[in-house]
Amino acid sequence: MSMACESSTGAGQSKPAPISLREAFWFWLKLGFISFGGPAGQISIMHQELVERRRWISERRFLHALNYCMLLPGPEAQQLATYIGWLMHRTWGGLIAGGLFVLPSLFILIALSWMYIAFGEVPVVAGLFYGIKPAVTAIVVQAAHRIGSRALKNNWLWAIAAASFAAIFAFNVPFPLIVLSAALIGYVGGRLAPEKFQVGGHSAASQSFGPALIDDDTPSPAHARFHWLKLALLTVIGVLLWALPMGVLTALFGWHGTLTQMGWFFTKAALLTFGGAYAVLPYVYQGAVGHYGWLTPTQMIDGLALGETTPGPLIMVVAFVGFVGAYVSQVFGADQLFLAGAVAATLVTWFTFLPSFLFILAGGPLVESTHNELKFTAPLTAITAAVVGVILNLAFFFGYHVLWPKGFSGALDWPSALIALAAAIALLRYKRGVIQVLAGCALVGLLVHLLR
Repeated sequence: MSMACESSTGAGQSKPAPISLREAFWFWLKLGFISFGGPAGQISIMHQELVERRRWISERRFLHALNYCMLLPGPEAQQLATYIGWLMHRTWGGLIAGGLFVLPSLFILIALSWMYIAFGEVPVVAGLFYGIKPAVTAIVVQAAHRIGSRALKNNWLWAIAAASFAAIFAFNVPFPLIVLSAALIGYVGGRLAPEKFQVGGHSAASQSFGPALIDDDTPSPAHARFHWLKLALLTVIGVLLWALPMGVLTALFGWHGTLTQMGWFFTKAALLTFGGAYAVLPYVYQGAVGHYGWLTPTQMIDGLALGETTPGPLIMVVAFVGFVGAYVSQVFGADQLFLAGAVAATLVTWFTFLPSFLFILAGGPLVESTHNELKFTAPLTAITAAVVGVILNLAFFFGYHVLWPKGFSGALDWPSALIALAAAIALLRYKRGVIQVLAGCALVGLLVHLLR
């Protein structure tokens, strides 16, 4: 049934019965296992389930919350789930909704990371990854195209994207500096030429699917009303939840220990990921591959492939980075490799997602007091434009290591090039799903690898 048909029949429906925390728990658990498709797919699933089918929240309130989450660093789909869970069932509801969005993918990635390290050289597994690697390159190109087509609306923004690409490609400028520079350009440009830095979030125009539990005119519950004391208390709690594990890691392993540096590095990553998961990937490879050497460029590509094939936020690729980095570094000794990897994956997930929960639980009450007034800022518009250039550089990085595995001095890997081209056509021309493309390319890669 189309949206229009549902809208026309919604007026005669009755308001849904109140939802208990137990009922909500089972829904969020189910969502954690079916949330494939990246942020767009995950947000679409939540809209279908929560707005259209279950009517837990109206579309206008859903979009208002989404606009706020799009402003934040971090995974917007996970933050949106946290926001709706918090709005419905207070702090515990938010923790359950956001936590269950992440935990299934964490456990799956720990298992897959171990299998990758233990069996990655087995011919069948190596063949599958031979086909997946060029597909990942095409997926990153598609991400740059998708974000660029939405963000680059004028020559000013195109210039920012080009400058960010040149800065990281030619001069290896650190990603945080690119973000800060873009924000400054956006701030100044928003003052001098505001019409060039206007970009809409998700439209506030909404359809009615019938009365919702949290409807357009439903007043914010008591726990969602803004108080400075509550904001200060949550901020202190958030700082303590970061400082305590960081202090323990520093005491046990020293500031320069692998796990301590992972905690610090992924804390910074969590605060710089404006523009979604693909925006943080360049920062992760710049740090984890280039600076710390926790994993190789090839392993980084393989990790992204695993992240694409599991439910949950794509930023969960950080769990793979943590697992491989700690496993290879043998932080607990040669006889505790799996434990080292599992602990590292869990720690980096904690440090990556802690700010997201704090942003929602502390900032949500302020958002609830500003219905239909929240807009994107000029600095964020410029940052998004810069992210396009950075992601395009990431595609070049992956393409280089996949298509010329022995460097430019070696021969072009023609099978990989053809697989990458076919994947790009399937994604961009025929709009095929990421899972379909990865599966098809993996089978082709296996065939090529076994026939060699």
